[in-house]
Amino acid sequence: MKESFRQSMAWLHTWSGLLVCWILFLVFTAGTASYFRDEISLWMKPELHAVQVRGVAAATAAEVAVRALQERAPEAKRWFITLPTDRTPAVRIAYTDPDSSKRRLKSALIDPASGMELKDPRETRGGEFIYRLHFDLHYMPAIWARWIVGFCAMFMLVSILSGVITHKRIFKDFFTFRGNKGQRSWLDAHNATAVLALPYHLMITYTGLVTLMFLYMPAATQAAYKGDREAMTAEVFPSAGKPVKPAGVQAPLAAIRPIVEQAESHWGGRAAGGISVTSPNDANARISVTRAAGRELSSKQPAMQFDGASGALLAQAGDDPSGAAATHGVMYGLHIARFAGPLLRAFFFISGLAGCAMVATGALLWAVKSRQRQAKTLKAGGKVGFGTRLVEALNLGAIAGLPIAYGVYFWANRLVPVGLEKRPETEIAWFFAAWGAAMVLAQIRPDRLMWRLQLGAGALLLMGIPVLNVFTTSSHLGVTMLQSRGPVAVAGFDLTVFALGLLLACAAHRLGRSADKAVPAAKAGGGSPARAAALAPAPLAAEAAAPATATPAAAGSTHTAGAREAAPIPEPT
Repeated sequence: MKESFRQSMAWLHTWSGLLVCWILFLVFTAGTASYFRDEISLWMKPELHAVQVRGVAAATAAEVAVRALQERAPEAKRWFITLPTDRTPAVRIAYTDPDSSKRRLKSALIDPASGMELKDPRETRGGEFIYRLHFDLHYMPAIWARWIVGFCAMFMLVSILSGVITHKRIFKDFFTFRGNKGQRSWLDAHNATAVLALPYHLMITYTGLVTLMFLYMPAATQAAYKGDREAMTAEVFPSAGKPVKPAGVQAPLAAIRPIVEQAESHWGGRAAGGISVTSPNDANARISVTRAAGRELSSKQPAMQFDGASGALLAQAGDDPSGAAATHGVMYGLHIARFAGPLLRAFFFISGLAGCAMVATGALLWAVKSRQRQAKTLKAGGKVGFGTRLVEALNLGAIAGLPIAYGVYFWANRLVPVGLEKRPETEIAWFFAAWGAAMVLAQIRPDRLMWRLQLGAGALLLMGIPVLNVFTTSSHLGVTMLQSRGPVAVAGFDLTVFALGLLLACAAHRLGRSADKAVPAAKAGGGSPARAAALAPAPLAAEAAAPATATPAAAGSTHTAGAREAAPIPEPT
């Protein structure tokens, strides 16, 4: 009975992972990159690389921002001010366009000391596109995308838990890797990447579901609040003050410095992070100040609301959140990791890469095992099954195609004309066009040669980004590293994508070596070496050169030497 339960868990682990692994790979890659979305956005706006912004107090930056907004949009319905941080030293001001019927926002970056607008950067979604891709996908309603991603995340959680139950030697296997052993090598790689960051995998999957729990599980809130979503939001996520309609009477806006200083004093010296002003220069104006994110785990920050005309304190919220609100804030904070410093964010990034490798090796392992089950049919001249071929093509298009798409996205940022209309949409279109082309080519020819071509293309694109910077910007590695001028984040981005490209190049090179080793076996079998090397599926590259050895679990089994088949590897135990 015990063994039957473990076999059931192995079946559940296999299929719960396989059915959604390609969307999960996209979610993992985009989510991993999102830990540095501010740095990615900065890299994609080279016009800002030479700007030297001095750190100033939040109250001073707020005064400068309000002055700039009074000059630009004194009649706007709302103002938004994002105060400087260590990662974004400039001030971002935004306001509703009074000339737009759709209440679109206009924004600008200004120097927090002088109020001068920084050089207008090129239009781009930058890291924000990758962040939104992580859970909103693209080209579909956001609500559909979040249901799809949530469905996949639930399957991911089931796969992780069933995998832990299935692998009774999970930690022992973590320290075991046998190269050039075909299926066993892929299983070892899958085990190692899964156990390496197992706490992270559990945390990121569960907290991802928690962030949208009111979408996925609305029954409880509907029953408790009789379908009144506003009442639920007001109680569970209280805000400082309520919106008030404009009075229609002009009144000067209260000085912002005393308001910010009062809020910071109330928060024990913690700096303000954001300010919003509703109905500025109106008798019913309201000023809301939100505390800047710090090193605490919770993503929720307290806020205070002031009367915009008199500056009097009207309301405050978030200083003593309820247990439920605090728990939700910590869960969400763990998922987005805004509390993390540079080293901890780098650790999260590496753990995310391990998650990408875990998903990829799991998908490849299924294809390897499926090919092995069909070995006799293939040896007799039969064709691989439709399901196996489809999975192999999807593996190729997702695992090797996505790095191409990311590389093209970054190249498009440098090569698409700066003044092009709807420029951000063009960059995004290039991303999906590149990925779509990779997926189509994978379906046409899902073989080892196509793996090498796509891995090589991804490697060239990513490794070529630092070289591209030499010809398109004045903040390339020769400046940021050798001359120690320019943002450190830009140098970090260049080095990171180069390292990732190098990993892809090593994988493509290894596939070539495995193909060369497969040639003597093809000659011995009477087949064409060139055709064997080109058409063999890439996951079987190492398997082709592997000796037919049995695992300890299958040591007692026998097999025919003439069949030249490795002993079947059982489900991991």
